Amino acid sequence: MAYSEKVMDHFANPRNVGEIPDADGIGEVGNSKCGDIMKMYIKVKDNTIVDVKFKTFGCGAAIATSSMATELIKGKSIDDALKLTNKAVMEALDGLPPVKVHCSVLAEQAIKAALADYYKRNGIDPTPIVGEIGDCDDCHCH
Repeated sequence: MAYSEKVMDHFANPRNVGEIPDADGIGEVGNSKCGDIMKMYIKVKDNTIVDVKFKTFGCGAAIATSSMATELIKGKSIDDALKLTNKAVMEALDGLPPVKVHCSVLAEQAIKAALADYYKRNGIDPTPIVGEIGDCDDCHCH
């Protein structure tokens, strides 16, 4: 299975790893079948994601997609973060092998879960804004 240089770089040197102790939103998604679990922490100020960290338990592609996803939303507005798709994460990494596409789906879902948590903490129903948060049940989903 061939990975792009960008995937290898984000796997070997992941960005924004860790936790935010006073996070404004925390999202965790996972797939027990593959064992990929992602936890995203966001810090929000004036509707902007000022900081984002992640902890991922999983394969190299799961770590790389988490890292790239955090890079793509850091400093962006909540609206922009909500528009982030797994396709955009994959493109930013110069592609993923088909059997690893689910990792980018998990990264997208982890961000949405963190944003949903942020809305809940602020007394807002996140479902109409964020949509349903689903875990990827299929290790080879496309």
